[in-house]
Amino acid sequence: MNRRLFTLLTAATLTLAPHVARSQGAASYPTKPIRLITHAPPGGSPDVIARIIGERLAAALGQPIVVENRPGASGTIALAAVARAQPDGYTLGTMTFSHAVAPGLVAQLPYDTARDLAPVRQTTQASLLLVVHVESPLRSVSELVAAAKAQPGRLTCASSGNATPPHLVAEVFKLRAGVDIRHVPYKGAMASMTALLGQQVDLLSAPAITVVAPIRSGKLRAIATTGLQRMPAFPEVPTLAELGFADFDVRDWQGFVVPSKTPKPVIERLAAEVAKVLEQPEIKERLARIGNEPVADSSPEAFGALIQSELARWAKVVREAGIRAD
Repeated sequence: MNRRLFTLLTAATLTLAPHVARSQGAASYPTKPIRLITHAPPGGSPDVIARIIGERLAAALGQPIVVENRPGASGTIALAAVARAQPDGYTLGTMTFSHAVAPGLVAQLPYDTARDLAPVRQTTQASLLLVVHVESPLRSVSELVAAAKAQPGRLTCASSGNATPPHLVAEVFKLRAGVDIRHVPYKGAMASMTALLGQQVDLLSAPAITVVAPIRSGKLRAIATTGLQRMPAFPEVPTLAELGFADFDVRDWQGFVVPSKTPKPVIERLAAEVAKVLEQPEIKERLARIGNEPVADSSPEAFGALIQSELARWAKVVREAGIRAD
């Protein structure tokens, strides 16, 4: 009887031990520095946002957060590194709009989004801007559409690169407006803005962080924004939805993911601490300065649903617009 009881207790202890260890590990997490991998080069919008949030998140968790930049291959190099990391909560990755586009462009991804990555929460979202030179005769979207229809293929639209969010915004606009505007990709946001400042192109699709300074200095003019609501940073700029493009809503977005099999309590702790960071007035103000707004009502489940819906949406756009990776 005693021997049988001892055997049952031993089996129960062995069964429960991993669960107890995981629970204790989550309670004490974190005990060492955390890597935050982003696909953007230093100074790019995802990098800037990661550093703004990471700085306060590190203070909340009591451990340094080291931002690691791994650009290239439509952002897939960075996410592949996250997917391959130990699922212990010490590797975070930034996932953005670009990663939802990548499966339509890259023949074989080095990871499976659903199988290899776990969502933590969305952090920010941002509308993009359609911008012209201040001396351009195109002062509105209606004038732009009329000019494009009068001379198909003559007008040019710059972006920060093929298959980037600015390029995709331009392609959706062209499909909805029924116009032929020639896309001119540049290597990076600053190069595309420089081209517009030099009047080498007619139009630029760009995030606010790229064009806020020349707009405010009177060198460039924003004619529309791509979200459903006007941007707080540019309240005078109408949305495309207001201008007759019903339900036009294309926003860049960003959030955190971790390797799959990361313990749920660790994910929940990260999600809760990030939410607190995003509620801080100084963080809201810093994000607003670069045209981004924090997402207050996200969760691991909500971010996972957004990722899945965006994967389906952009696969269709890439196919219909015939977009190819560089």
